[in-house]
Amino acid sequence: MIRHGFVEANGIRFHYAAQGEGPLVLLLHGFPECWYSWRHQLPALAGAGYRAVAPDLRGYNLSDKPRGGYHIESLVEDVVAIAGALGEERAHVVGHDWGGIIAYQVAWRRPEFTRSLVTMNAPHPSAFAAYVRRRPAQMLKSSYMLFFQVPRLAEWVLTRDGARATANAFVRSAKRRDAFTAADLAVYRGAILRPGAARCAINYYRQAFRQGRRALPSSPIERPALALWGVGDPVLERGMNDSLGQWVRDLTVRFIDDCGHWTQQERPEAVNEALVAWLALQSASP
Repeated sequence: MIRHGFVEANGIRFHYAAQGEGPLVLLLHGFPECWYSWRHQLPALAGAGYRAVAPDLRGYNLSDKPRGGYHIESLVEDVVAIAGALGEERAHVVGHDWGGIIAYQVAWRRPEFTRSLVTMNAPHPSAFAAYVRRRPAQMLKSSYMLFFQVPRLAEWVLTRDGARATANAFVRSAKRRDAFTAADLAVYRGAILRPGAARCAINYYRQAFRQGRRALPSSPIERPALALWGVGDPVLERGMNDSLGQWVRDLTVRFIDDCGHWTQQERPEAVNEALVAWLALQSASP
């Protein structure tokens, strides 16, 4: 059974959902989500002998919503501090979308903490920066990031009419639209409507623009990594994975058919199978 709790980490209070006992697996959600995006993975990982923990990231849902701390160094320390508050010094780090971007940075900046890395439809920051400069189509698909730089307007769009635009984002970016019930979408609408949540979620993008190339990894990740990618993603082109081996030395890439952007929610069975097999392989490694 999924249990909920709170921990104090890196100076703020985080809510998390957890299930199981064993080696720690941290599940980092993306935009505009919350812990609930891992609802299919928590029981699967618990059943395979892991302690699966899905926090609401800084500013999201039931976690604290400070004005600052959205630069990548702080987001990385959030992850490490959450594990420490749970009594763990190391973890397998799994992330989707923005959570995957953070996961790449955790593996690069804190390799001693990272047992292994799994990302899902999340571009490596340096690979993405190079790719988008060469691909006008991807630049156009990413133009919403520029819109997010407009103060207050982006927050209004996300939350107006009961966060209709937030719910629509899930449906529009999915290949399998039946992956989301009205009840599922209601969870995400409620999460982004919490006071300050929309501002905080958008601050990830605003701070990333402020930091620019200064925050990009400049050398390869040395920890073993699995990249899962839904090939029907309308927001992120699969071609940005072509140069991923330049940035991750020990890399496995698996493309998932009939899947859009919301990888672990659209194809939970395929993701769970791949994730459990990967973690078992890493646990068997010296």
